[in-house]
Amino acid sequence: MADPSPDGVKDGASESARADGATHAGLFSSLRMLLATMVATARTRMELLQVELEEEKLRLAGIGVLAVAAVFFIALAIVVFTFFLVVLLWDTHRVLATGLIALAYLIAGLACLAAARQRAAQKSRLFTASLAQLKADQDRLTPSD
Repeated sequence: MADPSPDGVKDGASESARADGATHAGLFSSLRMLLATMVATARTRMELLQVELEEEKLRLAGIGVLAVAAVFFIALAIVVFTFFLVVLLWDTHRVLATGLIALAYLIAGLACLAAARQRAAQKSRLFTASLAQLKADQDRLTPSD
């Protein structure tokens, strides 16, 4: 209820001021809610980035453990196989056998180097889901013409 002015008539200017104040309060409340929504969205996206980083770290750790085990066992097999061939051909062609084995090792090493370079040149898939989600957010927020 509006208070009447001293002469008993309602003051239109004070009612208008109160309505403007309510409009400003509503506008600020809406802006505050919009900002809270934007912060919540940004937080969700950062959490998605964190999850992707954790997944990538676990994936790389698993690959690292398997790679170390593979290198160990392959190196052990190569040493034993080399020893086997040299002993087998000791009386007839030990120098030729040693040279051919060294050549095979060189070729295998160069093939591994080429594969490593190729893999390093490939584009990483890290943050693909986050970037796609941010693009979808941007598309939703951008006014369409």
